[in-house]
Amino acid sequence: MDAVRLVLPSSQVGRALWILVAAVATLAAVWTFQAFGFTPCELCYAERYAFYAAAPLAALTTYLASRSMHGVARALFGLLALAFLANAALAFYHVGVEEHWWPGPTACTGSLSGPVDVNDLAKLNSARIVRCDEVQLRILGLSLAGWNVVASGALAIYAALAATLKR
Repeated sequence: MDAVRLVLPSSQVGRALWILVAAVATLAAVWTFQAFGFTPCELCYAERYAFYAAAPLAALTTYLASRSMHGVARALFGLLALAFLANAALAFYHVGVEEHWWPGPTACTGSLSGPVDVNDLAKLNSARIVRCDEVQLRILGLSLAGWNVVASGALAIYAALAATLKR
């Protein structure tokens, strides 16, 4: 029972703090991977937007809940749930691109098509394009996009549950 209270505190403030910590920890993790040389692709960057939005939104939710504005806090939990649900869908799309279940954005997948200018070929030496359809790192069998599906899905469920609780 104490473990449940730790993960799902009885107050909105505690639940909002959990989401804030999870968002900041996720961003810290992806920045760390990037510092170690794992360059994000276009979809990876897009998947960070939910976490960039969630951190200040969870901080605002924490503040409003601490001021007994429980109705507004519940609405913000609902907004957080929607943001994480959308991010889980985007991350699942990215997993599908990585696994070649469907095509990805042309900016980071596929091959050259059409005529090529010799001057453009010279620019390729300095350009670093990170492909969205190639997994750079797997942890316990899941790509980072796969782990994002898990994390965003869990946070969406957590925020939705927090939105239904009165206090």
